[in-house]
Amino acid sequence: MSEKRTKEKALAYVVRDGRLLVFRHTDYSYEEVGIQVPAGSIRPGETPEDAALREAREETGLSDFKIVRKLGETEYDISPYRSEIQHRHVFHLELTQPTPERWMSQEDHDGEQEPTRFECFWIRLEVAHVLQSGQGALLGRLGD
Repeated sequence: MSEKRTKEKALAYVVRDGRLLVFRHTDYSYEEVGIQVPAGSIRPGETPEDAALREAREETGLSDFKIVRKLGETEYDISPYRSEIQHRHVFHLELTQPTPERWMSQEDHDGEQEPTRFECFWIRLEVAHVLQSGQGALLGRLGD
């Protein structure tokens, strides 16, 4: 069994009016990928804060995000999907621009692969523990 690598990740809880901004991959079923919040790898030389803002912009197609505060850090073992431990920096973000209830977006990956298509929507914070792969671990800190 190989040693698990630790990867630095940033997660964004975008909250408005008691609801959380989430998305699903439209090319896969809920059973495969679940519901997610904007998140991704922190690039070399990038701060966790900058990574959270970049991922939120890339995955939702929106731009007017700002960081409210850092909620904390968690670790999540994502195996058997991948042999990796994710060290997650979790941020509470605010979105100031208006949005529809649901909208489509896509992440273009700088043209290096096929675009990833998403459906973005809002869910009530009370039901947000349906998030996949432990992404909801620090939801309780939003009320602190």
